[in-house]
Amino acid sequence: MNIIHLMSIRFLVALLFVTSALFAQEETPPASAPVSAASAPAASPISTTPPLSASVTPAPSSGASQLTDVLFKNLKARSIGPAVMGGRVSDIAIDPRNPFVFYVALGHGGVFKSGDSGISFDPIFDKQPVLSIGAIAIAPSDSDVIWVGSGEANDRNSSDWGNGVYRTTDGGEHWANVGLKDSRTIARIVVDPKNPDVAYVAAMGHLWADGGERGLYKTTDGGKTWKLILQAAAPHNARTGCGDVILDPSNPQIVYATLYARQRTPWSFTSGPNATGGEDVGGIFKSTSGGATWKKLSGGLPAQTGRIGLAVSASNPKIVMAVVQSFEGGTGTLSDLRSKSGGVFRSEDSGEHWARMSAIDPRPFYFSQIRIDPANDQRVYVLQFALLVSDDGGKNFREDLSEKVHPDCHALAIQPGTVPAPKPPKPEDKNKPPKPPVCQRLLLGTDGGLYQSFAGGKNWDHLNKFPGGEFYRISLDDSKPFLRIAGGLQDNENWVGPSGVQSKELIRNSDWTALAGGDGFYVLFDPTDRDTFYAESQGGEVHRINLRNGELRRLRPEPAEGATRYRFHWNSPIASSN
Repeated sequence: MNIIHLMSIRFLVALLFVTSALFAQEETPPASAPVSAASAPAASPISTTPPLSASVTPAPSSGASQLTDVLFKNLKARSIGPAVMGGRVSDIAIDPRNPFVFYVALGHGGVFKSGDSGISFDPIFDKQPVLSIGAIAIAPSDSDVIWVGSGEANDRNSSDWGNGVYRTTDGGEHWANVGLKDSRTIARIVVDPKNPDVAYVAAMGHLWADGGERGLYKTTDGGKTWKLILQAAAPHNARTGCGDVILDPSNPQIVYATLYARQRTPWSFTSGPNATGGEDVGGIFKSTSGGATWKKLSGGLPAQTGRIGLAVSASNPKIVMAVVQSFEGGTGTLSDLRSKSGGVFRSEDSGEHWARMSAIDPRPFYFSQIRIDPANDQRVYVLQFALLVSDDGGKNFREDLSEKVHPDCHALAIQPGTVPAPKPPKPEDKNKPPKPPVCQRLLLGTDGGLYQSFAGGKNWDHLNKFPGGEFYRISLDDSKPFLRIAGGLQDNENWVGPSGVQSKELIRNSDWTALAGGDGFYVLFDPTDRDTFYAESQGGEVHRINLRNGELRRLRPEPAEGATRYRFHWNSPIASSN
């Protein structure tokens, strides 16, 4: 039996006794029973789809050849699946000229384009030397001009970095890297509504180190040159980047942007004033001169801010909203949904004064996204574990719209002009005020892939038609005639499937089976029983799964009563002995 990353036969859990809160990333969800991928929608043979990404490291050996292009330049990769497991979506952009066309940016999978409202997708970024995407934007005045910011800005310990900004002028047929190669992570790109050569880039910079290109950058010549127009003062600019940027739809000279400090190490994550020695350098900033001069906004906003997400109303541009992380008064745990001083804030005078509408601000380093319905400024969406929606300007939120979608929402695109025609009121409703208009078409990006609604979020279609999953680890056994491959996907369980099948239909989704786990990591094959697996998920959760009889047993070691609690790495390795 060969195991990539693991040399093992029987079962052992390797505990990493570390003391940082980094490794308590999430509440551990209950393990699910094995589910066959056959229950998923049928798909065409997978062998012709783009290759999936995987973390693969050969076992070291003495005298091993150095890995060079010479060894691999003639090898051709083929996808063997699975193709229905979703994957983290970081951004979405709908073509303003043709709403059948939209683009999906993946945290680790490039960019996909649909020209038929999600019936099919084409990978349009595979030839570029980067997979991680943080932002995508279409020029409103010329939708063939598309800007892509590489490097995901959701500050996970598994997030990859990018190598700058890309631009196409032919709808994604050809791309050019136009600079900011040391920005590493890009949170947002916005394009001037009248000039496709004018763009603003919210560059976050290195996640794991000081320095790099950080702050808000502007180009007026299509990316030939860039100007840094907003940054933190030295020395705090070494860890502080721009977390979001928006333009006033009625006047593109009015720009709102945020500054946000953060840094990861292998044992910790710090942000806000904790990343700058207590200095409060973050916040919301406004320019009325296209970025030439700036003013920090404060009226009603909290101090000691971390990550902030912004939105402006298309129907009433004086209304600006923000979901604000604040360390003022202390913070709770990562699983807390409410903040002591941060939350959802609303301004109705272009940012001069703010009112705290709600304390909602869950896990800001991973979410911090807010949207306002283009037709109705009272309809507000906040993205978090679920999709939260408010119909009273942000005072109260509910999550009933996302009961049937994968958790962890990162991107939401709303198509303007999709408000249904008003219907005559029912007799019993004649004296009631009419319901305000709400745009009906929504595209939602989650850790589980892409969803589309044509009913304002009341129902959703899961557009799981492109391979966007992120494998943390893979392993394989010595089955004949085809090896079996098992591995763990980010927030999409552990999976096992064949390297080939004796069928003219080639490998299909039904040949893959989902094992237990939330965030899947390591999987071991039992050498004595081909139907038994040991699968590890976040926080040292390990389960033994028997596919023959459906048995699922939790194996995570626990300390004796009263003893010190064990601490596990986010992805704790498992190994086995002979």
